Amino acid sequence: MVPLRNVQATDTNQRVRIVIADDRPIARDGLRWLIETQSKLSVVGTTGDGSEVVKLVHERRADILLVDFPSCGRPTLDTLREIADSGAPVRPIVLAERVDNPDLTKALQFGARGMLLDESPTELLFESICQVMAGRYWIVSDHVANTAAGIRILEAERRRRTAFGLTPRELEIIRAVVTGHRNKEIADRFSISENTVKSHLTSIFNKFGVSNRVELALFAAYHRIPEGP
Repeated sequence: MVPLRNVQATDTNQRVRIVIADDRPIARDGLRWLIETQSKLSVVGTTGDGSEVVKLVHERRADILLVDFPSCGRPTLDTLREIADSGAPVRPIVLAERVDNPDLTKALQFGARGMLLDESPTELLFESICQVMAGRYWIVSDHVANTAAGIRILEAERRRRTAFGLTPRELEIIRAVVTGHRNKEIADRFSISENTVKSHLTSIFNKFGVSNRVELALFAAYHRIPEGP
């Protein structure tokens, strides 16, 4: 487990106080378990009811709010706007399944300080908390100084991921192929069958117009997929 670095709570004698808002019980419990492995973090409240979030962040004096951003982002946007209007000093970080959702840009405008994909590794969760607590914005996998820069990064990430109609799993498999992993290694890594890997590769080949792994690697390198725009 990667330890948390350089985090400062609003009160330097206390741990960073975190509220988790997610209507998926397993996701809430999983996040809580991960966060509580870090001595500098403390989960002070969880809820699956969006109507309770504002009250909870005030009552628990939360520093960070980790909030799920569903494919229909309107409930979360309403929560973020209500938090901003309430004057709560909490810094929201939204957890999204995908970046090709125009409402994510609105989330930044409504007060979100961080944007993290559900598929992100654990160390990026901790890094996003570090950066947000340090007064920066964290967008996907970059820390930036302000909302405008964050929106630019988010839009670039969205364009990159939707350019070829790639799914998150296809991006993972492309990354694995580029780094030299064989089908069996990819299957083991993502807990899927080799036939599923082959099916994903066929889909990727068709989207890119390539016929083998070498052509795939060259195409991905030329278009900077999946590293960035």
